[in-house]
This record gives sequence, C-alpha cells and structure tokens, in this order.
Amino acid sequence: MEESIKTVMVVSPHPDDAEIGAGGTIALWCKQGREVFYVICTNGDKGSSDPNMTSETLAKIRQQEQIEASKILGVSNVTFLGYPDGGLEDTPAFRGELVRLIRKHRPEVVLTTDPYRKYLWHRDHRITGIVTMDAIFPYARDHLSYPEQIVEGLKPHKVKEIYFWGSEESDTFIDVEETFTVKLSALSCHVSQVGQYGDLLKQHIEERASKAGQSQGVPLAEAFRRIEIIY
Repeated sequence: MEESIKTVMVVSPHPDDAEIGAGGTIALWCKQGREVFYVICTNGDKGSSDPNMTSETLAKIRQQEQIEASKILGVSNVTFLGYPDGGLEDTPAFRGELVRLIRKHRPEVVLTTDPYRKYLWHRDHRITGIVTMDAIFPYARDHLSYPEQIVEGLKPHKVKEIYFWGSEESDTFIDVEETFTVKLSALSCHVSQVGQYGDLLKQHIEERASKAGQSQGVPLAEAFRRIEIIY
C-alpha cells in the first residue's frame, strides 16, 4: 500500500471475521500510523452450539469480544450495525448505512470479504461483500445518491482501493510476520467462537499464512484480491 494512504475502513460480516481474514494486516497498518475504522454488520447472535445460550446474551458477549479485539489491533473506532446473524440482505437501507459511513470516515482503502467464492460461503459474507462494493461505487461517489446525506453535510467520497480477504483469486500479499502474534491475541478475545478449538484454529490460520508467504519469500502473509478504482 502507498505510504500516502492514511485512512482504512474494514467492513466485517460478523464479529471475529476481520481478525481471521485480515488481523495481521490491520495490526500492521495501525502500527504504521494509519487510522482504521471497523464496521461490524451483524451481531453474531446465531454463532453458538451451546443449547443454553440465547441470541440476546450471545450478541452482547460478541460485541464486547469485538471491542477487546479491536483495541489489541489498534483500531480507532468500531461501529456495530446490529443486523441479526444470517439476516443481511441487499437492501437500499443497508447500502445507505455503508454509504453514510464511507462519506463520514472518508477511507482511501476498504477491506471486506470477497463475495465471489464459488461454493461454500456464509450468506452474510456474500451479501456484505456485494453491498460494500456497491456502496463504494457508485453510490458513495454520486451526490444524487442518498441526497439526504448530502443535506446533512456528508459530501461524496471516492474510495481508491478495495482489499478482499477470503478470495480464491488472491493477487496481493501482505507480510505480517511482525504482527502475526498480535492477530492471534486479538482472535483469542473471541472466546465464544474460539473456545476449546483455539489451538487448532490458530494452527490452521498459521498454516494458511505460511502458505501465503511462501509465494512471496516471507514466513507469514495474508492474501487479498485488490481492486483499484479508476474514476
């Protein structure tokens, strides 16, 4: 990423997705002095196999876990949209919320999940990726889109780049050797999700990072599909 890039927005389907997919990169960019904002689309209230857990309790737990993880990474601000887990849809209202946050925070780069995996992929991930792309281009750019926001003082904004994690067609690799332990520490905050599988999950994530790094000649990397937006 260019040194001139100062502001990054991360749009995550659920609490913990950003840490899994891009935690090392996020920690690195924060360490480099970039301002990183989180948008968590759903409250994650379905992500439990505990028969005694309720959606209301789980949503509160996962929000606090995300706040703690974000602090470890160095994230400046976290916005929780609060949609139910599994409840995201491609609607003007959801898209408008993302447009509003893009116009408010004015990120040069947006990180989110790749919506175009061919087979098994959580629906919330697909919807998040698609709606985020649409919010960036053309809606956040065009002053006649969501004009009520313009009246409120939120000016149109042009995002320069999108980084998709979870892509099957990665073309950009970030060396995360110096921040990989920070990524794992942040991931450990998501106790409700990591639980007894923490060590196994961390092993899997490290193996994936090692594989991504091999092609770049570095020990550990995170892989992305990068889109440069030409206006």
